[in-house]
Amino acid sequence: MRIAFINSTHRWGGVKTWMLDVGQALSERGHAVTLYGRRGPFVDAWTAAGLPGRSVTFGSDFSPRSIGFFVRDFRAWTPDLILANVGKDLRTAGIAATLCGIPVIHRVGLPGDMRDKWNVRLVHRFLKPSYLVPCEFIKNGLLRELSFLSPEAVTSVHTGKTPVTVPPGQVADPLRLVISSQLSKEKGHSDLFQALARLRGQHRFVCHILGTGPFENQLQDLASELGLDHHLIWHGFQPDVRPFLRQADIFLLPSYREGLPNTLLEAMAEGLIPLSRNVGGVQEVWPDSLAPFLLPEDSDPATWAAALSDLLVQPENQLLRYKAASWQACTENFTLATQISRLEAWLQGQRAPRS
Repeated sequence: MRIAFINSTHRWGGVKTWMLDVGQALSERGHAVTLYGRRGPFVDAWTAAGLPGRSVTFGSDFSPRSIGFFVRDFRAWTPDLILANVGKDLRTAGIAATLCGIPVIHRVGLPGDMRDKWNVRLVHRFLKPSYLVPCEFIKNGLLRELSFLSPEAVTSVHTGKTPVTVPPGQVADPLRLVISSQLSKEKGHSDLFQALARLRGQHRFVCHILGTGPFENQLQDLASELGLDHHLIWHGFQPDVRPFLRQADIFLLPSYREGLPNTLLEAMAEGLIPLSRNVGGVQEVWPDSLAPFLLPEDSDPATWAAALSDLLVQPENQLLRYKAASWQACTENFTLATQISRLEAWLQGQRAPRS
């Protein structure tokens, strides 16, 4: 297959990580993949992985110039499919693909990413895209949100990750916590920091903060106010978080809303103990043996502090058992190879017959 990946977003989020993983895996299986994205870290990471990518100026929605560019490029390259991320992708590259007779797949990361509005319905009617989501939670949310969708139009394929070959055999002293989410309000860092402030005089720990975002300055100020400066290490944006996860013990996901977080599966693939709110599709991949660490959706900082305090006093052998359970859940059910095989078979069925 020849597949064009389209991503016009500015920030690095879970869909970009998913596209990079999928692009590499499909390329290794002999498929031709090309990325069209904005100039910046995502295109750089894509090309650094040895994949062809192009920096594109998308312009406004329905831009004739942008649509014309994609029409010319698609006619020259003749992809079998395009796989788009957001509305601007559909209203530029998606329109061009449809004009060229190329099927469009819309990969949706959250149910609220689309609204049942006239312009969304109009684009859907013209493009007739197939919808791809990473979990049943998002599929069900889309079907509730969008009156024009049928269950057959939305396909769920879980995200996959390549686990380390064996589960971790040691824990750090002091224990290393890590959070690898964008620094925005909905990711729940504020609750986490307030929980850590309750523990700083009772337990030894270091928390590594990966990522950047619009709430970064406020969070750094809050950390200082709470006396956490000596307990937090800020790493900024990291295109590859796996080396940082590999050195940690406990993965934190205090988000108020999620789809199926790439970050969670990355942590499980490294054998980290996950501690998360029960939001979005998290429960779909959560190991039964770690159920006590899946906190209620409305959990407050006190609840987070209690759960963390319990983990921080566990003996090393128990922590290693928790780590092994996390790694095993990823290894048995959510490997990249397994999920790519499912995705590959579905994509094959989406191609238009060639004349």
